[in-house]
Amino acid sequence: MEHAPVLLKESIDALDVRPDGIYVDCTFGRGGHSKKILEQLTTGRLIALDRDVEAIRASEPLSRIYGSRFTAVHSEFSRIKDVLSQLGILSVDGVLFDLGVSSPQLDETERGFSYNLDAPLDMRMDQTQSLTAYDVVNDSDYEQLKQILYDFGEERYAPLIAKAIVRAREQKAVERTSELARIIKKALPAHALREKQHPAKRSFQAIRIAVNSELHLLREGLASAIDLLAPGGKIAVITFHSLEDRIVKNMFKEAGTGCICPKSLPVCVCGRVPVLSVTGKPVTPGEEEIAGNPRSRSARLRVAKKL
Repeated sequence: MEHAPVLLKESIDALDVRPDGIYVDCTFGRGGHSKKILEQLTTGRLIALDRDVEAIRASEPLSRIYGSRFTAVHSEFSRIKDVLSQLGILSVDGVLFDLGVSSPQLDETERGFSYNLDAPLDMRMDQTQSLTAYDVVNDSDYEQLKQILYDFGEERYAPLIAKAIVRAREQKAVERTSELARIIKKALPAHALREKQHPAKRSFQAIRIAVNSELHLLREGLASAIDLLAPGGKIAVITFHSLEDRIVKNMFKEAGTGCICPKSLPVCVCGRVPVLSVTGKPVTPGEEEIAGNPRSRSARLRVAKKL
């Protein structure tokens, strides 16, 4: 499947791109959002980050077209402050996060992200890192596996699946996505197999998140991005599952909260002031976008403005 940027118009409109502004696309992917931002810049600048080397390679055509107005950097977005500091940038006018796995990552069989394709257990977004899904599946003990499935997949059958994986490992290492999907499917009760979604979906999500430290890095990246925003700057975040969305929602809420002193106090002593204003309710894809790109179905866009 060709990569289709999700909520493209909605997210770019939310950033309210200024022609002379400085913007960061924290998840370049295949550049769909970056291209739209660049089209609206004249003297402004866009810095794009991605932890996937293949994504950085895919940015080369934009570098040729836009020259010094576009810079692509191979980096986790949790390092956004370091990256911008090295470029001499202290504040920005907008930041975009498009979370989750890109279509090319899902569709490239050897990357091992999909339970529908047989591949080595990999799931690394950054293929220069050492930890793989093979390591998580084969080296984690029962309690660790169960917690990963609970915490990162919200998998209610985590104990059954973790036990099945441990049992299977006693015979031989679990090496391929097809093996893991088969183990998960056999572990589930019959009524769970009748659900609409693939029986391995939640477990594969959980293992992928563990491999890539996605939620930890999201918290770090969001906090840094909020700090970097200039007054009036916008931050737009597209999430694809409840764990991500909950983090974004709560961090926006916390950053938008002022004084937390007890009402009984005559004056504020906490000194806390809001730094963000959340702009409206989350935006979701319309029927037309979902029909054209079914993978967009679970997407939610949250936007906030720096005060």
